[in-house]
Amino acid sequence: MTVKLTVENAVQAKQEIEKLETQGYSKDHIHIFAHFKERADDINDALDTSDVGIMEQGFLQSMKNMFTSRGDELRNKMEAAGLTKQEAAAAEEELDKGKLIIIAHNKKT
Repeated sequence: MTVKLTVENAVQAKQEIEKLETQGYSKDHIHIFAHFKERADDINDALDTSDVGIMEQGFLQSMKNMFTSRGDELRNKMEAAGLTKQEAAAAEEELDKGKLIIIAHNKKT
């Protein structure tokens, strides 16, 4: 099951990640998205979560993202993490407003 949450800042993100972990989600499958790459990288590093990478997207999509706009890259990564095209587009609009998106998938059983 894929869970998408919208938060205002890293403090709220930390609280939500702790809740997700108690629900059985691994930090390897929890991703934080921010409009600016540096902000997303800093928060992922601080909270020990991971960026969506080759494992989720596949090699070709990962390479393609190097040459697309940040918006396209974010939508592609959110889709790879489990959102539909429409959900990813709506989530990207939230990112444009300065919010953070948390996506968790592959709950441990």
